[in-house]
Amino acid sequence: MKTIILNQRKERDELMSRPYLIRKSSQNTDLLLSNHLIKLITGPRRVGKSTQALLMLRDKNFAYLNFDNYQLLKTWNADLVMRMLDDVYPGYEYILLDEVQNLDGWDLWVSELYRMGKNLIITGSNARMLSSEMATVLTGKYLQVEMLPFSLEEFFNWNKLDLHALEPEHVTESLVLTDDYLRNGGYPEVVASRQLTRSYLDTLFDSIIWKDVAKRHNVRNVTDLNNLAMYLVSNFCNPVSANELTIELDFSSVNTTKKYMDYLHEPYLFYYLSRYNNKLKLMKKAPRKVYVVDNGFVVSKAFSLSDNMGRLLENQVFVELTRRGHNVEKTIFYYRSRNDREVDFVLREGTRISRLVQVCYDMSSPKTEKREVDSIIECAEELKCDNLVIVTFKDKRTIEKDGYKIDVVPITEF
Repeated sequence: MKTIILNQRKERDELMSRPYLIRKSSQNTDLLLSNHLIKLITGPRRVGKSTQALLMLRDKNFAYLNFDNYQLLKTWNADLVMRMLDDVYPGYEYILLDEVQNLDGWDLWVSELYRMGKNLIITGSNARMLSSEMATVLTGKYLQVEMLPFSLEEFFNWNKLDLHALEPEHVTESLVLTDDYLRNGGYPEVVASRQLTRSYLDTLFDSIIWKDVAKRHNVRNVTDLNNLAMYLVSNFCNPVSANELTIELDFSSVNTTKKYMDYLHEPYLFYYLSRYNNKLKLMKKAPRKVYVVDNGFVVSKAFSLSDNMGRLLENQVFVELTRRGHNVEKTIFYYRSRNDREVDFVLREGTRISRLVQVCYDMSSPKTEKREVDSIIECAEELKCDNLVIVTFKDKRTIEKDGYKIDVVPITEF
């Protein structure tokens, strides 16, 4: 056990010696670390959760355990581990537990450490940590920091441009970078090596399906699970229902489809957006729109014969709204009017609709502009909201119609 922990210390020190882009965060690191509550960093695989935790702790004396390690899990002995941590990291102030959900009964062990007064930072790639384990055994004992792939702002920072202070000579470069980001996404491993995007994300997608879904849930029919994942990634931004998917994919039952859809959400791979309705029962019955955590997965896995920049832009706006803290089924929805006109995103604060967001890649055609403007205004009338925005690739102006003012903004400004 001591050898395993010593090897992990070498791994920790090597990781900390690398140069990193400091990620944007609304959290004050010092305040976060001084809090006695467990610091839970969640998000998809390979978005930099471990890196973020290491950067938070860079100048601190901390112990490190990585549970993506077969030997550690195979020879697990909690008492022995704690004794070895004292030997390897004398006088440590914090413990970083990386991908801790791989340990059976991890929540009970973490709860015990918390009661012992240990200052814990834990990472995990599974939303179920919050919906079940974290919400039961560890209720009220943790603070959550959710991480996603690079935002557009972080992608610009990586390329040494300030998204909020672009000089005129950088306008063309910013359009090229934005197009690149929409097509290839923001996974940290590929932002610096775009030629690896397809192969890397293809492998990562398959790894998530196998390790985080099939293996965790003992799924026997992995073919059906994979077929569903491929269907969803190819139909991103479209409404889907479990009933229709069951027929389309020839699954054994609607319950199996629902179960697999939930499994695919757990590792933050897919999100399902509900259609807004004041009546919860009707909202539950309506089809949900499916979104992917990163556009790079679409490029790598989706079956498509043409670029669909409109949907890629819409998907990226959804991910950005999620990054800002909007929660599906609580504060973000889509909406269809009585005349079947749609607005892409309805944002809610408490019981009040605070903003409607429409996404349209290119509004240069008068016909397209009329369609998008009429849709958002009709939905605004029904939802009694006058804070309206249409997000485009590069268009910026204001449209006034029927007493409404609509801000048209490029994705870089949004």
